Amino acid sequence: MGKSFDVVALGELLIDFTDNGPSAQGNRLFEANPGGAPCNVLAMLSRLGRRTAFIGKVGDDLFGRQLKETIGALGIDTADLYMDERVKTTLAFVQTLPGGDRDFSFYRDPGADIMLTADEVREERLTDTRIFHFGTLSLTHAGVRAATQKAVRIAKAGGALISFDPNLRPPLWASLEEAHAQTAYGLAQCDVLKIADNEILWFTGERDYDAAVAALRREYPIPLVLLTLGREGSRAYFGDLRVDVPAFLQAGTIETTGAGDTFCACCLHHILRTGLDALDEAGLTEMLTFANAGASIITTRRGALKVMPTPEEIAALCAAGKDTQ
Repeated sequence: MGKSFDVVALGELLIDFTDNGPSAQGNRLFEANPGGAPCNVLAMLSRLGRRTAFIGKVGDDLFGRQLKETIGALGIDTADLYMDERVKTTLAFVQTLPGGDRDFSFYRDPGADIMLTADEVREERLTDTRIFHFGTLSLTHAGVRAATQKAVRIAKAGGALISFDPNLRPPLWASLEEAHAQTAYGLAQCDVLKIADNEILWFTGERDYDAAVAALRREYPIPLVLLTLGREGSRAYFGDLRVDVPAFLQAGTIETTGAGDTFCACCLHHILRTGLDALDEAGLTEMLTFANAGASIITTRRGALKVMPTPEEIAALCAAGKDTQ
């Protein structure tokens, strides 16, 4: 029997206040964009026609109600999105620095997303999905960590592929040693790892990416490793294969919020279409090309969750890239 959902994700759903430049008085302006990495992934997958559901918690406040309405309108199932009457919705202020890096300031101690409990994770939701996706932000605190670990156990037992994105945010951890330990947990669970260049350097200490991935896979037998390299594009490691695809660089890039999540979603979309075991060099190249194009488009827009590219936009950029080669 088929599963009701293609991808279920658990984690943070919050408001990203993204830097929108100075006001006429010289004050910094921030735009309230719905965000949170797991839901960004689901938003892109929903845009690609996939059936998605989210497990998480927001405050029963102005922002929480906005978030629930927003993701529901995008086609993401919200039956397991809880509203906390005591703790407010988590907020993140994101400032783009010269060169494109971002600086984050979080209002999350406490924030509603960390209040999710294991009792609120329903078994029937996790056994009814083809892929379960999570990151480390739902591992920062004991309660939500237990909820995440329960979800992973149920999803694995139900035959789902496990997708993991470390999404390192140092300010949210009591220590980087704790972040390292919880990242190790995710690596030990996943079938698909999406990891950024700075994250794999931090975790392994290896500056050579091939050596870093080899070090990871010696300890964690991850079938598919997806490595994002910013302006250098992306790379996939599958079995003995290594495939590199260059980035689609655009003059209209304004910020990188959501680029990695868009990339991850596009890769999961391809895996849902072909299966993990059927991947070959041509398929990996096609997957990375499509994912790089999707990520490139989102960098030309403010925010991420509400402005994910359409399949037609991604296909057009891929075609344009082929015409210039």
